[in-house]
Amino acid sequence: MKELSWSNTLSVEVDEIDDDHRKLVGLFNMLNHSVEDGDDPKYIEAVLEELITCTAWHFRHEERLMVKYGYKDYEEHYSEHSKLIESARELQQTLKQEGHQISNENIEFLDNWLTEHILVDDMRLGSFLAQVM
Repeated sequence: MKELSWSNTLSVEVDEIDDDHRKLVGLFNMLNHSVEDGDDPKYIEAVLEELITCTAWHFRHEERLMVKYGYKDYEEHYSEHSKLIESARELQQTLKQEGHQISNENIEFLDNWLTEHILVDDMRLGSFLAQVM
């Protein structure tokens, strides 16, 4: 089982975004532990839903900051948010429709989904926001 640990590597140097990211990392770890421990599938579904819902809220938070401070790459970043939520919802639907449990491959997908976005797109946004806020 891979557990994500919060570290300065994931910090975008903007406290309110880092706080959101810490919560998302915690939810990812909760989901990961639930799968590993063989928890009830309904509980795992609920944790996955919470992770996706909180991620969508977090994306709106970032988008609000991008608009407020005139982030020039807003459209690209917004598009990336949309794609990420869509892919997570597709995974969620597939799991529900086919009655599958979350696999290690699914966990790996969600891990990459979360960390890659933070390490690439959000780092650029964080650099910008740190200068203008």
